[in-house]
Amino acid sequence: MATEKPSVLIIGGLGYIGRFLALHIQSHGLASEVRLVDKVLPQLAWLAPEFDEACSADRFIQADATREQALARIFDRTDGKAWNYVFNCGGETRYSQEDEVYRLRSKELSLAVGRESAKRKVKCFVELSTGMVYKPDSNASKEGDKLKPWSKIAVFKLEAEQELAKIEGSCPARLNLVIVRLPHVYGPYASQWVATALCMARVYQHLEQEMKWLWTENLRTNTAHIDDVTRALWDVAKWYNAGKANWDDREMGKTPTFNVVDKGKTTQGVMANLIGEIFKIETGFQGQIVSTFARLNMDSVVDDVNDEVLGPWADLLADAGITRPGPLTPFMEKELLKDTDLSMDGTRLETVVGFEYQKPKITKELLEEVIESYKRMKWWP
Repeated sequence: MATEKPSVLIIGGLGYIGRFLALHIQSHGLASEVRLVDKVLPQLAWLAPEFDEACSADRFIQADATREQALARIFDRTDGKAWNYVFNCGGETRYSQEDEVYRLRSKELSLAVGRESAKRKVKCFVELSTGMVYKPDSNASKEGDKLKPWSKIAVFKLEAEQELAKIEGSCPARLNLVIVRLPHVYGPYASQWVATALCMARVYQHLEQEMKWLWTENLRTNTAHIDDVTRALWDVAKWYNAGKANWDDREMGKTPTFNVVDKGKTTQGVMANLIGEIFKIETGFQGQIVSTFARLNMDSVVDDVNDEVLGPWADLLADAGITRPGPLTPFMEKELLKDTDLSMDGTRLETVVGFEYQKPKITKELLEEVIESYKRMKWWP
């Protein structure tokens, strides 16, 4: 007898990960019903044409899930049943915001949809978090390693994780919680870390200058391709719902937690080499003296970098006749320039869930695919 397909609710469904998760579910026919919730309207979300069906108007609700009065509209279904899987892909992803913005848009959002999911007996609630919650170490961080968040996003994501875990253990409204921690996620239409590096490289190519990076080539900047991330999210929900095979509460903790990170051990040196190949530019590192100065004067260093690249980027766009460059910008955020390793170990997902990474490391070809996606959207000069 065929198993009934699960119903799925995606909070932050038009964000980068949410839209690709919706596309993965739709293109593989994995769900009986899908609902996407986002504060942003589809017309303003820079959606590529391949998302038309997965993110169509009949699947979408515009709502702010931090507002209690919106929860009924978000969670109620016409058949009166609860959603089987809820994926929280929402939250504030921009850097350099005030604490209150992260508290409200990340932590409070997670707790609002987590509590509602517990109340409605959702079969699996998947909370997306970040690898920036770990205390940087010489070894790649495993799920049980020491926590010391080093970005504002991570501070409030960790608080959300901890508060959600308290709901997980509280009867009668118990939350069926899984936490997924992510590195830098990249792929077609990516708009954050990888996108910033590619935009900067395009500027230095245009200026015919060497692109120099702060710190050292060994600084770890781990990555995961969006296709692997969405497959992993689906697989952990399915695994949880099927009974959490191979999970040991005593050894691993009560809340199933997984790092999703490729096996490539991406570093700044790896990225510099790939970018040098693609753009045919010299790349290098600033050296000890400049890096020490940067550590002490980060604000002025970041301002100088942005002053150097934003004007030429605007010129490139103007010359190419691009008036709407999508979410792309070479603007460098201070938090992205920290001398801190983002280094994670993704073995648990493979051994416990049986997951296999299809894109095990970042490559020149995968980065060229990202650039091609920008060109298709007419974002790229």
